[in-house]
Amino acid sequence: MTNTSNRTRPATRRVQLRRIVAGGSATCGATARRIAAVVGATVSALVTWALAGPASGVALSVTSGTDVQHVGPGTVAAAALVTGLAAWALLAVLERRIARPARTWTVVALIVLVVSLVGPLGDGADMASRLVLTGMHLAVAAVLIPGLARTARR
Repeated sequence: MTNTSNRTRPATRRVQLRRIVAGGSATCGATARRIAAVVGATVSALVTWALAGPASGVALSVTSGTDVQHVGPGTVAAAALVTGLAAWALLAVLERRIARPARTWTVVALIVLVVSLVGPLGDGADMASRLVLTGMHLAVAAVLIPGLARTARR
């Protein structure tokens, strides 16, 4: 007689593999949506930079002390990508540690957005650069916050 109770069915193995690939708590679909949110936020920042910066003749720059830093597409993409990945990492940690990660993550994300606006709205940039930089912050937030919040465990 063969004992079939110890055998794992092929469908069960596929589900287990999906959980491993997705990082345990999220499904493959949620992982794909999170990737799309991070990439979408990065693209939205680049589109905002392109339309409001070079296309309109505004040379984006930020003054830090006596140094003037020009804001180019590499800087914009890197900042948006790092922000998106950090937001995803925070969401993953919250999903493992607290009961309502979606609400907590959204509140934290909104607080981080408000704090991040201090940079472009503060001293160190001309008015056109301030407006464009603020627009980029808001564009990233408009894609990233709802995009990642939808994937969070409730």
